[in-house]
Parts: sequence; structure tokens; C-alpha cells
Amino acid sequence: MKTNIKALFAALFVLNIFHCSDLKGQWSIQEEKAYSLFYTISDRDDVDEYNVYFENGKTAVEDFFQDSFKNRFSILIHPSRSSLDSSWQKDWNMPEFKSQCWMVASGVAHKLDIISPKKWDNLACEYAYSDSIKTQHLITHELVHVYHGQQNKSPDFSDVKGVDWFVEGLAVHASGQCDSARIAPVKKAILEKNIPQGLDNFWSGKLKYGLSGTLVMYLDAKYGREALTALLKYNTIDDLLDHLNTTEAVILREWEAFMLRQ
Repeated sequence: MKTNIKALFAALFVLNIFHCSDLKGQWSIQEEKAYSLFYTISDRDDVDEYNVYFENGKTAVEDFFQDSFKNRFSILIHPSRSSLDSSWQKDWNMPEFKSQCWMVASGVAHKLDIISPKKWDNLACEYAYSDSIKTQHLITHELVHVYHGQQNKSPDFSDVKGVDWFVEGLAVHASGQCDSARIAPVKKAILEKNIPQGLDNFWSGKLKYGLSGTLVMYLDAKYGREALTALLKYNTIDDLLDHLNTTEAVILREWEAFMLRQ
């Protein structure tokens, strides 16, 4: 484990952010090439195992976009849900916020927050650390958000208008989560004419990950990876559509046809 003065100041900054009783100021730091890992004593024996997932996710993101992360970032491995909630409460200026059981991680330009994966079975629903493929996909998904945030006009996605579907859909598609299990119910919904009206509604309902992910998959197939990557800087739907020189109606019509061919 490598530490330096810069990393020490970063750790002190993190401690000032959390003020969480179960952390008790015991953050350790592990410096990697592209990021800094923060963890507590409860994860000391697992941090190298977790780091394999982080490194694999970083590589997958860079392979997808054919470029490196623009800036260094931090990965915070939280030992409890209260620790994660404390971080989000301060980040989002929502002091009363309590996360739901399926919420285990989030990524923005400067950091990835994640509950210690080996504790998901007890602290979360829908996820099991023993499922290594889904674990890798989830971590890669959040690292896509980190990469995207470093390119976007709103690094924490707090100032985006009409592109929530693109933010989440990109992470679903680029992480490998847009698999047959997500595609099948979307095709069924199209055939049953049960699709949300308008792009702004795609990030809603129980199919929101599949809807948003397949929409970005369509954009990738139609316009190409370079054009898709160029969209990462936009934080409004108008700018995104202008760049593609298309309309919402055309995208929706062509996406449906594309999906029915899958």
C-alpha cells in the first residue's frame, strides 16, 4: 500500500465529510494508478479482492470508450449502509435521506461510493456478492458514471434536463447489463404497445433500465461509438438531439424497429 501527503490530505477531507460514528476516523488509503481506494479496518482483508473488480471495471470502461479516465477519482468502500447514507446526505444536501435496500453504489466524476460488497447479502436486496458476473457489471456500471461525469457539463449529473435516460442507459449498455433478460421484456412491451410516451419518461417504471439501456444500444448501433462518445458532454436533450441532427420522434420510431430485430 502506497501513501503520500496528497493522499493523507484527501483522507482527512473524506473524514470531515462523513462524521459517521461507525467509521471513527479509521480510513485507510491505497493509491492505485487511476484512483485512490478508501476503506476501513473491517474491509482490510478484502480490499485487494475488491480491487480486482475495480480494475476490471476500469479496463472495461476504457475499452468501451477507447480512452482513459480524464481525471483521478476516489473509490470509497463503506462498511455500513449508514456510512453510505451519510455520504449521500451531504452530497445531495438531503440530511434526512435514507437509501432503499437495492441502493448499494453510485458514481459521479470524482468518486464512486459503494457498500462493502461482501455485506450485500445482509445489507441489500437484489444483489449477491457470490454472483461475480452481476457484481462486476454493477461496479462497471458505476465506473461508467464516473467516466461520463468527467466528460459532462454537470459532473455530478445534478443539472441534467431530459437526459436521465441517457445517463443511466449509457451505464447499462457500456457495462454489459443490456443482456437478453433485459431485452426480452422491452420487446414484449413494444409488441403490446406499452412503451412510455416520450424520451423523458423512459427512465421510469420497472423497465427503466431495459428501456434506457436498449435506447443507448440503438444509438450506438446507428451512429457509431465515436458519435455516442461525443454525446457525453451534453446535459440537455436539446443539445443531444441537435448533435445527432434528429428528433425525438425519429429516435423512438427507429429504436422500436431496431429492438424488434434483436
